[in-house]
Amino acid sequence: MKVTEVIYARGHENIKATHKTTMEITKDPYLTPRGDCIIAVKANKAAVDLNPKFKTVALNPNAEITIKIEVSGIKEIVKAWGSEKLTFTHLKDMVIRKSQYVCGRTIAVKANKAALDLPRRLVEKLKNPKSVVKITLTAMLLE
Repeated sequence: MKVTEVIYARGHENIKATHKTTMEITKDPYLTPRGDCIIAVKANKAAVDLNPKFKTVALNPNAEITIKIEVSGIKEIVKAWGSEKLTFTHLKDMVIRKSQYVCGRTIAVKANKAALDLPRRLVEKLKNPKSVVKITLTAMLLE
C-alpha cells in the first residue's frame, strides 16, 4: 500500500536549516532566527491535517516514508520510517526526526537527513519569502 500527501508552504528569510537531528514544516507565518530546524512556513497542513490513509500506513514501523522537497527547480529526497507511536496531533507543525523520539508533531522517524543535511543551494531558495515549497510525503508499507 502506498499513500501520497502533498503540502505547500513558503520560504522565509530567517530559515537557517542548521539543526542536526530534525527538520520542521510549520503553519506559522513567521520564524524567529532561533528556529534552526524549520525549513518552510505558512504550510497548508500540519500533522493533524494529514490524510487518515497516510496516517494508517505511517503507523507501521515497516512503512518507508519518502519526503520530497521541491523549491525553485531544486529537489531533495529524504528517507525516513513510520512508527506505531506516531499520534499526528499537532495543530501547526510537522517534524521529521533522525531519532526515534515521537511527540504530536512527529510524522516520521529514523530519517537519513535533518535540516543541516539539506544542500545549501536548496536552503538559499528556502530563505526567499516568495518561494513556494512543495513537500510530497509518500508512505509505503514494505513487507
